Amino acid sequence: MGYAHEYAAAVMRRGRVPMEPADFVPDWADRPRKGKYYPGAERLPLPDGPAAPGASVQRGLFGPRGQGGFTLPLLGGMLRDSYGLTGRRLAVQANSDLGSLPFATHANFSRGTASGGGLYPIGIHWVCGPSGPFTPGVYHYATGHHAMERLLTGDVSGEVRAALGRAPSQEGDGWETDQFLVLGVKFWQNAFKYNSFSYHVVAMDIGALLETWRIWARAHGLHIGAALWFDEPRLTRLLGMAPEEEGVFAVVPLRWQHGRPAAAARAGAVPAEVRVHAVDQERSRTVLDFETVRRVHAATLAGASDRPAPGVLAQGLGRVPPFPPDAAAGSADLRLPAPQPLTAGVRTALRARRSSFGRFTAEPPMSAAQLATALAAAATAARLDTDAEGGTPQGPDGPPLTRLYVFVNHVTGIAPGAYAYLPGGDRAALRQVGSGAPGAFLQRTYFLANYNLEQAAAVIAVAAPAGAVLDAVGDRGLRLVNAAVGACSQALYTATAAARLACGVALGFDCVSYAEELGLTERGEVPMLIMMVGQEHRSPADFDHRIA
Repeated sequence: MGYAHEYAAAVMRRGRVPMEPADFVPDWADRPRKGKYYPGAERLPLPDGPAAPGASVQRGLFGPRGQGGFTLPLLGGMLRDSYGLTGRRLAVQANSDLGSLPFATHANFSRGTASGGGLYPIGIHWVCGPSGPFTPGVYHYATGHHAMERLLTGDVSGEVRAALGRAPSQEGDGWETDQFLVLGVKFWQNAFKYNSFSYHVVAMDIGALLETWRIWARAHGLHIGAALWFDEPRLTRLLGMAPEEEGVFAVVPLRWQHGRPAAAARAGAVPAEVRVHAVDQERSRTVLDFETVRRVHAATLAGASDRPAPGVLAQGLGRVPPFPPDAAAGSADLRLPAPQPLTAGVRTALRARRSSFGRFTAEPPMSAAQLATALAAAATAARLDTDAEGGTPQGPDGPPLTRLYVFVNHVTGIAPGAYAYLPGGDRAALRQVGSGAPGAFLQRTYFLANYNLEQAAAVIAVAAPAGAVLDAVGDRGLRLVNAAVGACSQALYTATAAARLACGVALGFDCVSYAEELGLTERGEVPMLIMMVGQEHRSPADFDHRIA
C-alpha cells in the first residue's frame, strides 16, 4: 500500500485530526501571484474566439463527441472562457475576505473555471508544432493578458509525444498531432494557504479545468481528452520546472484543423539540453515546502509512465459493492422529472458562474425538475475521458469514478432526507438512504462560516471509491480520482449558471460524519466534496465589471 492511501486517509480525517503542520497560519501579505510571471517574455495576443450560436451548455454536457479540429480563434476562445480573466466582482457575501476586496491589491477577478480557494495554481503551456499557427515552440498562457508568452522557439512536439508513449486503445503510438496543452501546478501557489492539504485541492483543480474544456469543446463540435500517465520528469525538464516545486498533471492533445499528422509523426525527441530556460519571478519573499506534499508528489511520480492496461481500472472498480445501496426501510425509489434543457450558451454560462457564499435562501424552494437538471449535469463528469479510462483518444470506458448523494432541504415534492442518485436520463431516480430534515447535521459538520447549508435547497455529496482506484492503478490514481471529483463540481457550476440557480462548492466538512450518515463506510466510498444548489436572494448588493 503506497503513501497515497495514507494521504487520502489523512485528508478524510482532517475534520477530527488536523493535518500537519496543525499550527500553520498563512502570511497573506506575502502571498504568491495567481499565475506565473516571466519578465521580458514576448507576448502574442490571442483572439477571444467566436460566440457560436449553437454552442449551448446542453450540447456541451449531453451532446455527441465532436470530430472537428481546433483553430487559433477556437483555442483562444476556450482559454479565455475557462482560465482567462473575464471580470472584476464585488459583492456582499459571507466570505472572510469581504473587507479587502475593494482594494486593487486584493481584487477578485472572475473566471469560467472554479478553483479551490480561488487560487488558480494551474499553469497552461502550449507546445506548438509545425502545423500550428505560431512559430513552433513552447508558450505559456498569460491569463491576465489573454496572450501566449514565448518561452522556447523550435519544434519540441516530438519530445511530448515521446513522454506520452503509446496511446491507449489504438494501434501504433496514436498521438497523431503536434499540438499539446500541458497543465502544470506550482505547489506554493496553493500551499501558502492550504499547506499539506494543497495537493488534494490542486488535483481537483485539474479536473475542473479539464471539464470546462470538455464542455466547451463538445459544445463547439470538438473533443478534449487528457493523458494523466506519462514520463513526467521528462516534461518537467522540458518546461524548465523545478521538480521539487512543480508537477505536470495532465497533457491534452489537440486535433488541429488542417493539421499535418504525418509531419507530426516524424517529429522526434530532442537533446536533453533543449528546454525552457526562462524562469518565472516569484512574488513571495519566503517560500515554504511541506513534507507531506513532497511525499505524496513523490508517490504519484512513481510509475508515472506505466499507463494502466485497458480494463484494469474497471476491474478495480468492479470490486466495490454494487451501487446503489439498499433503500431505507419502507421507502421506494422516487422517479425524478426529466431534466430541463440548458439552452444558454457555454460562454454566457461560464461568465455568469460564481459561488453563492452565504446568499442561499430557502424561499422559494427549488423544483424537482431543477434538482434533476443539476444532478444529471454533475453525473456527466463521472467519467473524465482520460488515458486510464481508455478515453484518449477514443473514448471513455468502464464504470463511473464518482457517485452522487443528495441531502434534500427545500425541494418541492421531495421529502427532506438523504438520497442516493440513480442516473438514467429521463428515468433517473432518488433512492432514500436516510429520513428527516438534514439541516442541523449539515451545519454541525461544516467547519466554516461562509455558508448556511440549511438554506440551500439541496446539498450534493460527491463520493468516490478512492481506495479501489489506488489499489487498481497505483498511487498516481490519487490524481485521477480527485480530478473526477473536481470535474463534477465544474459540470454542476456550469449547469446551474445556465439554469439561473445558485451554487457553491466546499471542502471544509467532516468527511467521516458524512460517510457514517450515508452508510458509506463499509462500501469503501469516500465523500470528497459537497456542492450546494438552490435559490439566491433576489436583490443582492453586487457589482460585476466585465473586462472580456
